[in-house]
Amino acid sequence: MLVNVKDTIVETSSGEKKKLGDYSGKVLLIVNVASRCGNTPQYSGLQELQDKYKEKGLLILGFPCNDFGGQEPGKVEEIKEFCSLNFGAKFEIFNKVHAKGDTTEPYTTLNKVDPKGDVSWNFEKFLVGKDGVVIARFQPNIEPANEELIAAIEVALDF
Repeated sequence: MLVNVKDTIVETSSGEKKKLGDYSGKVLLIVNVASRCGNTPQYSGLQELQDKYKEKGLLILGFPCNDFGGQEPGKVEEIKEFCSLNFGAKFEIFNKVHAKGDTTEPYTTLNKVDPKGDVSWNFEKFLVGKDGVVIARFQPNIEPANEELIAAIEVALDF
């Protein structure tokens, strides 16, 4: 089943509503993030991906989530500061979301991507093409430097 996120409305870190369709023409890597997780060092790799491919059209969108082991308890401003200071992460961080159970967007939509079901843990990744269609879903253990992930990003960017 093709899942398109163009009409999905999310909340920015300042509380404003934003349609993911506003990023039309960009390739998105949407990630549910957490500051106290074993996967937290992926922040650095995610920023490296954005630095490497931003000029070609890649944007990393981070959605803090406290659903998994309470590993993201802070407020969004604390999260942004932590990520910037400790991992150099400057990519866009949105307001906190729920990625499982009673989900909030973008996960109400993203959890429909095959394999269907709630996000399994922090740092699950969804690659979205320039047209807003989800191309691939990557499990949390797939690091940002993973060859399969990079290959999929490069295909989406028309390398």
